[in-house]
Amino acid sequence: MTPGFEWADYIAVAFFVAAWSGYHIAVEKLSASRNSLNERMSHYRRAWMTQLMRRENRIVDSTILASLQNGTAFFASTSLFAIAGVLTLLQATDTALSIFADMPFGVATTRLAFEAKVGGLGIIFVYAFFKFAWSYRLFNYAAILIGAIDVDGNSQAAREGAARAAAMSIVAGRHFNRGQRAFFFALGYLGWFISPYVLIVATAAVLAVMWRRQFGSDALDALDALDAQAPETLGKENE
Repeated sequence: MTPGFEWADYIAVAFFVAAWSGYHIAVEKLSASRNSLNERMSHYRRAWMTQLMRRENRIVDSTILASLQNGTAFFASTSLFAIAGVLTLLQATDTALSIFADMPFGVATTRLAFEAKVGGLGIIFVYAFFKFAWSYRLFNYAAILIGAIDVDGNSQAAREGAARAAAMSIVAGRHFNRGQRAFFFALGYLGWFISPYVLIVATAAVLAVMWRRQFGSDALDALDALDAQAPETLGKENE
């Protein structure tokens, strides 16, 4: 067994990986994902492109896309700052160990174990950066595809162009969500610096919060309410 680690550490890390992987599969792969908030918003991305192809003036659409890109760029920059913080922490291992040792809960760990934990945190933030950076690039591609949509909204070329732009936007959003997911699980990972048991509890808490947001949040309720009212509203508009 690696010095500084106990069986509880391996079990906690296995639980962390299983929670992240399981959530990823549930949200993106299983049939249940069709009822997730992310998948519902993918439907509205397609609807957005369908409406876009019927507009000659696409300034509003450009503004929306720029907002998505700016948000992605912000998180990519934040990831770089987090990576820099991890590297700084590695350079101050001795100081960090003394601080942890002086805390009331008296965290006892070895230098190797501490550096391994910090390295794992760094890997999470590097993963997040690549996801956000790739998402930003994909939103650029989506902007190009939007610009290539035929101005004749009734043509087959316009419908195909809108479908391509919607698909690219959905993929960009999916990678953005994966980057954010890494940030959320990084919060749970921080519990490992205290105890493997705290890692398990923190990971379970993060998983519960994220699951509720995807499948039981008020945001999803808002979409359900609007979807239920849509036929009635449409009928009134057609009268």
